[in-house]
Amino acid sequence: MSPQESALILIVYLACFAAIHSLMASLPFKRRAAKILGSRMDPWYPAIFSLTALVTILPLVYLVYLFPGKVLYVVPSPWRWAMVAGQLLAGLLSIRAFVDAPHRFRVPLQLTGPRASEAETLAPRGIYCWMRDPFLLSGFLIIWLTPFMTTNILILYVMVTIYLYLGSLHWERRLLAQFGDEYRSYQSRVPRMVPWRGRICPGR
Repeated sequence: MSPQESALILIVYLACFAAIHSLMASLPFKRRAAKILGSRMDPWYPAIFSLTALVTILPLVYLVYLFPGKVLYVVPSPWRWAMVAGQLLAGLLSIRAFVDAPHRFRVPLQLTGPRASEAETLAPRGIYCWMRDPFLLSGFLIIWLTPFMTTNILILYVMVTIYLYLGSLHWERRLLAQFGDEYRSYQSRVPRMVPWRGRICPGR
């Protein structure tokens, strides 16, 4: 298989993955699932969403393994281990972001809107007092601190970077629909990804 063909396969598969992932993350899809499954979906949807993402991304990893493309660089020691350490720290950041983020994953509250009787206040905590989307930062660090690079991995990483950023914009639109002006105030005070303003917890 030529380098152009392998790159095209990666691009097409990643586009399909992004379409499925975006569809499941959308509010219309969740509303449809809620009508079909009722309250049974509430505690399970985030886990099903994450499992689906994992299962659908594994073939993409295998494709990159089969068709890595031309080697562009390999970072020598000790710098490669510093980069790996950065990836591990980014992974810990993702775990902390998940623990501190009940406002991002409660599907029933996402569907109610800010003026519903069952709506909750935003009340950011932990890492969300420093940045609005730590998952975006950790994702960028994990992929771009890879201590080696090939042509197909570079194509993949560029596309994933674009998708992660667009996904962050999608999350914010959903949080705006969920919290309204409360989230707009939060946006104006807390950076999206780089915590250059220090620790800020609006409303605390």
